[in-house]
Amino acid sequence: MAQGPDVENANGEWAPPGVDTSVAHSARMYDWWIGGKDNFAADRAMGAAFAQAIPSIRTMARENRNFLERVVRYLVDEAGIRQFLDIGTGIPTRPNVHEIAQSMAPEARVVYVDNDPIVLAHARALLTSGEHGRTAYIDADMRQSARLFADPSLLETLDLSKPVGLLMIAVLMLIDDADDPWSDVRTLMDALPSGSCIAITHPGQDFDPEAMAAVVAAATQGGMTLAPRRREEVARFFDGWELVEPGVVPVMTWHPENDEALDAPNAAYYWAGVARKP
Repeated sequence: MAQGPDVENANGEWAPPGVDTSVAHSARMYDWWIGGKDNFAADRAMGAAFAQAIPSIRTMARENRNFLERVVRYLVDEAGIRQFLDIGTGIPTRPNVHEIAQSMAPEARVVYVDNDPIVLAHARALLTSGEHGRTAYIDADMRQSARLFADPSLLETLDLSKPVGLLMIAVLMLIDDADDPWSDVRTLMDALPSGSCIAITHPGQDFDPEAMAAVVAAATQGGMTLAPRRREEVARFFDGWELVEPGVVPVMTWHPENDEALDAPNAAYYWAGVARKP
C-alpha cells in the first residue's frame, strides 16, 4: 500500500504519516540511547527521564544489542538455525539479524515484525537480504499471532516445518501483566516445530527496584506501558522448553565474549535466556 508524504510536526521534525510524534515510543527511545537519529522530542524527553533514574541506560541498551549479535551467532553456529522470526524488530541498526546470520550462513532467512510506522519506513529499504538468503518485514503486533502466521510474507519466507529462531529482544516489557504476555509468547512458541529456539531479553525488576520504580512512573506519566519483571517471571516465558546453559542470567553474562562482563555482571538490568523446543 502506498504511503503518503512525510509530514512536519510542531517542532519542525519530519515523520512518516501515521506517526504521533507527541508520544514517546520505545523503539525510538532505544534509537536515541544508542546514538541514532530516528527519534523525536517526546522520545528524547522520555529517554532522558529514564536516564536520570538509570544513568547507565545507554550502556544497557548497547549490551542488549550485543546480546542479539551473540545469540544469533550461537543459534546459527551451535543450534543449526537457518531461519529467524524477529518480533519487535525496532529501528534497523547494523548489524541487523539477517546480516549476522547470513555472514555465517548465506542461505539464512529472516522475517522481521514490528508495528511502528518509523520502523516500517526504514525496514523495507534497509532490511534487504544477501544474494542467497531472504528477508521479509511484516507490519503487525506480536499479539496478532493468527494473522502473523497466516501472512503470505511469512509463509513465503520461512518453512515452518523446520526449526525457527524466535527472537523477542526487549519487547515483552511493553505488555502489562493483566494482558498475560506469557500466553502470547506460548501461542507463538506452539506454532513452531521441534528444534526451534527462543531468545528473550527483559528488563529486570530485581536489579534495582527503586530505579525501576522511577522509570515505570516516568513511562506511566508519558502514556507508555513498561513492565519490568523479576527473574522467575521472565523464566516463566520458557516453560516447557529446554533452557540452554547458563539459563536465565544477567544479559552481559550469557555466553560473554570475554571475562570483563563477569566483573560487573549486574551492570545492565536485563535478564536474558535461550531455550530449545524438545
